[in-house]
Amino acid sequence: MRRRIAENMAAAKRHIPHFTYVDEIDVTALEAMRADLNAHRGERPKLTLLPLLIVAMCRTLPDFPMLNARYDDEAGVVTRAGRVHVGMATQTDAGLTVPVIRDAQDRNVWQLATEIARLAGAARASKLTPQELGGGTITVTSLGPLGGIATTPVINRPEVAIIGPNKIVERPVFRGDDIVRAKLMNLSISCDHRVVDGWDAASYVQALKTYLETPVLLFAD
Repeated sequence: MRRRIAENMAAAKRHIPHFTYVDEIDVTALEAMRADLNAHRGERPKLTLLPLLIVAMCRTLPDFPMLNARYDDEAGVVTRAGRVHVGMATQTDAGLTVPVIRDAQDRNVWQLATEIARLAGAARASKLTPQELGGGTITVTSLGPLGGIATTPVINRPEVAIIGPNKIVERPVFRGDDIVRAKLMNLSISCDHRVVDGWDAASYVQALKTYLETPVLLFAD
């Protein structure tokens, strides 16, 4: 497993000209909404940030099809995916595994949370099927509370983009003339510069930021 991870990472860095863009997002309202949803979840799984982020990704990717794509190095062909199959980087005792949430665009936030828990459990138990480990179109990687200030994640080849939410911290911010306590999180994205321009990556993160800072939009038609 470790050898395979090493080979995949080396191939990604050798073949892909990476660039990383990082922006700060105010997730105060998002975290408040998440707490409210969890307080009324009933028998449903507890929500983390990840399913909410995936909903935001699915809402915004149709306007940025070059990020939801795969690049064939040998043929020099980019294939836009259309549907969103989200790779979920998962740490296990055997090493890093990336199970895939298929058709994430068709799942609501609770269904995503259920699938995330199922895939993470299967990954840690080494029970993932080959179908659950392939065919991703874009990947999310998160270290949770260990997320640090910023990350420069390595792209999961042959995908062309990977998103990394970082640790949420509380800091004072100005709102008008007032200083208030806010929950802030840096969001990183690494892209394949052969396929994705810096302007497109930055514009995509700004679109994500709109949804994450105004979380009611996640549930609007």
